[in-house]
Amino acid sequence: APAPAPAPAGAYTIKAGDTLSAIASRHGVKLSDLLAANQLSMTAVIYPGNKLAIPGASIQPAASTPAANVAPLVPSSFLGFSYPAAVVSSANENKALLNASPVPSRAEMRTIVADTARQMGVEPSLALAFANQESGFNQRAVSPANAIGTMQVIPSSGQWASDLVGRQLNLLNPYDNATAGVAIIKRLIATSKDVDTAIAGYYQGQYSVSKNGMYDDTKAYVAAIKAQQQNFG
Repeated sequence: APAPAPAPAGAYTIKAGDTLSAIASRHGVKLSDLLAANQLSMTAVIYPGNKLAIPGASIQPAASTPAANVAPLVPSSFLGFSYPAAVVSSANENKALLNASPVPSRAEMRTIVADTARQMGVEPSLALAFANQESGFNQRAVSPANAIGTMQVIPSSGQWASDLVGRQLNLLNPYDNATAGVAIIKRLIATSKDVDTAIAGYYQGQYSVSKNGMYDDTKAYVAAIKAQQQNFG
């Protein structure tokens, strides 16, 4: 017989920056149960102020033997820098969701990024350079910093991009991911002294660049983006 649905355990009001996976983790419930309780898909967009039904957390019997270690989908460190456990946990949840979801091919993502850039008034060659440098047009890419998808946007930057475009963006959605990245590029260009500084801001952070200048790895990133833009031009 099918397992009974989890009993309702209350409601939660969505806040800015929330993700479905983070809400599920915070309430100790499976993401699949949260989605089922609210009739949502894995790529559903959620909006601050709306309420979600929180299903009852199922109680699992204690295991008699230790569970086998399972290799994480996303490592906890990159280039010698280790990320907080909560960030890496969220990254692994997002990676699992993307692995289980249909995503565009790399060629299709290239078209999506170029079309989005044209629609938003950004040079397609520049947006394509970022997408190729960040992920190789791989929408399933997730970094230990929880940078998500083709444009490698972290959730806080995704919320900023949502504010810029005036609607909530879902970084797991390929079209929204492209929109988020292009919106950030457009804003950085508009608020930086030159294109090089704007490119650096995408990698290092605009405030850090203004305060500390470009780090050596940032300078290499800027050079790589400009070289790739020539290839896409």
